[in-house]
Amino acid sequence: MGWTETTRRRYCRAGQRDANVLTDKEWELIEPFLPGTKATGRPRTTELRAVVDALLYIAWTGCQWRDLPDRFPPVSMVQRYFYAWRDNGLWKAINFHLVAAARLALGREASPSAGVIDSQSAKTADVAGLRGYDAGKKPQAPYHYRHRGHLVGLTVHTADIQDRDGAVGVIASIRRLYPWLRSYCGIVDSRISLVWWEASATQRGSAGD
Repeated sequence: MGWTETTRRRYCRAGQRDANVLTDKEWELIEPFLPGTKATGRPRTTELRAVVDALLYIAWTGCQWRDLPDRFPPVSMVQRYFYAWRDNGLWKAINFHLVAAARLALGREASPSAGVIDSQSAKTADVAGLRGYDAGKKPQAPYHYRHRGHLVGLTVHTADIQDRDGAVGVIASIRRLYPWLRSYCGIVDSRISLVWWEASATQRGSAGD
């Protein structure tokens, strides 16, 4: 989607302190998926919208947890919600419904039938953990796979795993959410070669050079 006068007005953040904060319309889309108020126990004192804005701020700026500005909820609170929502699949559920809604708005089927797999390497901090070296792209870093257009799946792993092997993992991770997504196209082995993976992820054939 290109930038037009309509889209510029829709995503304008004029008058807001941070460029990443949710607009009222954006919040209306994801609020129904967030946990409601519990009938028992202590009442919630943290606004979930502020938590989401804090997470978007971290994603937008790339800052560390401890550098989260004081205008957001406490870091420990934001972390607790983030890890809880990650572990219970909330982020995947929100993304799944947003992708379906966006496709339906364009007059297409809710679930895609084909997608593009891409990979990108990035340097990691000098901390303990699994690491790998990608001889083709040089940096010692994890890869992530993404489908251009609407993101439907992402996997992070060490850079020494070849694209053709990493693709199997990302396909397996989205199979239940997107059963009609049967074919995947991508460039592998740092060569200009289009490759198709079938949904079974067991066969691979060159589609062109």
